[in-house]
Amino acid sequence: MASLSLCSSPIRTRPLSARTPSSHQNHLSISNSLEFRNRVADFRSKSLNLALSTALALGFSLPINGIAEAKVGVNKPELLPKEFATVIDVAGFLSDGQERRITKEIADLEKDTGYKLRVLAQNYPDTPGLAVKDFWSVDDRTIVFVADPTFGNILNFNVGATVDLDVPRSFWSRLAGKYGNMFYWKEKGEDASVEAAVMAISSCLREPVGSNNCSEVK
Repeated sequence: MASLSLCSSPIRTRPLSARTPSSHQNHLSISNSLEFRNRVADFRSKSLNLALSTALALGFSLPINGIAEAKVGVNKPELLPKEFATVIDVAGFLSDGQERRITKEIADLEKDTGYKLRVLAQNYPDTPGLAVKDFWSVDDRTIVFVADPTFGNILNFNVGATVDLDVPRSFWSRLAGKYGNMFYWKEKGEDASVEAAVMAISSCLREPVGSNNCSEVK
């Protein structure tokens, strides 16, 4: 029977210091990683704030197909309510009962999750436009939802940097495709589109953040 021979050549190893990162190296790696994440978050925040300012100035004409309509900038603080409100319906789409239900849903969502949903129903150019940014103190945890049927799809969204990190961007396009298309709101009414979208957003934002959150528009 043939015998098996074992290779006896020496195994070369690197010194421990060459294989194991020092605590200084670990510290640098962690610092660099945190600095990179902070820069990304800061860049997204600035980009989204710019997008929000632009969208507000243009009366929120950001069609889901990405084709921007040419509009004159709007800033009409006189169209804002006298007292703070999370729902501003200058278009008159919502009944009093619907507005109360949506307002309560928004309050419960903010209390439970910290996300701030704000709703503006308008018919361009009859809109407060840029004035809502300061009125609502829009920040990184704010979703500004503008319902405007002027150019077809009634649902338009601008989200803060934190929301953008937590919610897949595809969710907003799928939401607009489901409840914002012209066939839906012309058949069921603008109010139905607004209320359905608010409930879908609330459901999404209550899901644990992960790889599959907000995968379904409810």
